[in-house]
Amino acid sequence: MKSILLKIGIVLLSLGFLTSSKSKEHQNVQEFQGQAYYFSKSKMDLGTWGARMSEEQKKEVAARLKNRLEKTYVLTFNKAESFFKEEDKLDAMSGATDSWGKNFVPGDQYKNVKTNAQIQNQEFYGKNFLVKDKLQPIEWKLGKETKLIGDYTCFKATASIPTNELTWYDFSWSKLRNAEKIEADSTNVGAGNIDIAMTEVEAWYTPQIPVGHGPLEFWGLPGLILEVSAGDTTLLCSKIVLNPKDKIEIEAPEKGKIVTKKEYQETITEKMKEFRSNRSGRGRG
Repeated sequence: MKSILLKIGIVLLSLGFLTSSKSKEHQNVQEFQGQAYYFSKSKMDLGTWGARMSEEQKKEVAARLKNRLEKTYVLTFNKAESFFKEEDKLDAMSGATDSWGKNFVPGDQYKNVKTNAQIQNQEFYGKNFLVKDKLQPIEWKLGKETKLIGDYTCFKATASIPTNELTWYDFSWSKLRNAEKIEADSTNVGAGNIDIAMTEVEAWYTPQIPVGHGPLEFWGLPGLILEVSAGDTTLLCSKIVLNPKDKIEIEAPEKGKIVTKKEYQETITEKMKEFRSNRSGRGRG
């Protein structure tokens, strides 16, 4: 009798009437999908220039930089993978300033929390790079504080992350000066006392969507990250669509010169040193 039932089961399985628990689990992982839409707001730091500007001038600068300070993104995810990209938007900026800024923004980003892999497209002065590396390690401290974001109950988590690792795709002259100072200090006896700049991060995640994904470098919490503040920038989720009717394939970027995050940083640094040297040479001439 048992052998007859076994044979019937095998036939039904082959015809697709039955599915094993393992294949069901695999199917659920693949089929569960969602999209989270975020908008970001960054504070405008005018440095010493700000003290010389009137409120009207500050408003004018803020209006011109609006598309840099306020951006929208979409995160597509399943249980294991995610794909994060900035939504297409007409930039009010133009000319050299615009092309400069595009070199230092995060490109399309693929993450896989199961394999601890991150693959990201980056364009730097017309050259395409495919940055392949491990996910940014984050030691989250889970809190008990909660709040509602939309219809989702979210829990607070905090972390302290090295700023340079969090913004590996970015560049600033102050960042270069700090790197050069650290390099110079490393030759001294007290190299072990070099201070590493850290960014304090506050995130809000919801266990109602039990995936370890989040925007940008952030991930690794027991629920989707709906809000995260780091430095002068806050990203907030404005809409979530779970299991959309039209399935979206999550695929890792493939085009570009393959480098690690560290190698990409080194490429940027050397190029900007060269740019600075050429600029200084023209000034002396």
